[in-house]
Amino acid sequence: MSHVAIYYDPVFLRHDTGSHPENAHRLEAIVSNLKSAPFADKLSWITPAPAEISDIELVHTSEYIRHIENEIKSGAQYLDADTVVCPMSWDAALMATGAVVDAVRSSVEDEHIKAFCAVRPPGHHAEADKAMGFCLFNNVAIGARYATSRLGLGKVAIIDFDVHHGNGTQNAFYNDPSVYYISTHQEYHYPGTGLANETGASNATGTNMNIPMHADDSDEEFLSQFDEHIIPTLRKFSPEIIMVSAGFDAHVDDPLAGLSLTEEGYAGMTRRLCDLADEVCGGRLVSALEGGYDPRALAKSVEAHVGEMLKYSIG
Repeated sequence: MSHVAIYYDPVFLRHDTGSHPENAHRLEAIVSNLKSAPFADKLSWITPAPAEISDIELVHTSEYIRHIENEIKSGAQYLDADTVVCPMSWDAALMATGAVVDAVRSSVEDEHIKAFCAVRPPGHHAEADKAMGFCLFNNVAIGARYATSRLGLGKVAIIDFDVHHGNGTQNAFYNDPSVYYISTHQEYHYPGTGLANETGASNATGTNMNIPMHADDSDEEFLSQFDEHIIPTLRKFSPEIIMVSAGFDAHVDDPLAGLSLTEEGYAGMTRRLCDLADEVCGGRLVSALEGGYDPRALAKSVEAHVGEMLKYSIG
């Protein structure tokens, strides 16, 4: 095994949301567990640089970015009913996006082929001009657009296995044939988007796949979807990098949803994505944390996810 990059900065813990489900204890559990994992010496911990505003503007409007900065710096505590902020949230959000951008650049430039971005706040609900669902900036969407706009990649795949549909990511690329977005999520759950018939628009029709999962679906059902639909679809698309919106709230122990994945299921999904990455894009895979609200289950699921990535790492 060779090294996987872990992008992390303590500023993520200073995004203080109090007793909100998306809180610093989540990330503390992940970091502590990774540092004591059997493969801890195979991880390369990297401190990212904050994102440039011009990179955030690849997905979000200038007006929205200024609004978020002004709200936070003026002492706002909520951006919407679900999204809590504090004075350090601006710095944390810039660093979270910067981590994903740095990881994408490093992967494409063959420095660290595989990476996990241990970041917060999460991103996949954030729209071009709206914060929602605990999310400020859409970290993975910005990373994908950075890959196509700044690094010249022609095809990027995003797989989102968070229990909630990534409405912001879908909308960012719904008319963009260079990015294939695939989501597995609990049907009829927040935010109410992600129907199976939402497949993209205009010349991007056929580059958006939603797979609503039934309550209590477990490892077997998820892995069947990967084997029968997700992996064959991505193999045909042949992306130049695979990105993962890695939410772990479909875990059986998660308090905010009703699916029944285990650590073994997350390992199995990761294994399939790594196999495909080796086959079609030189092993390039960048994953970024989204949801997951039971600290123990979250930490063990991330360990399973990163452990599988290590088995495939090169460089």
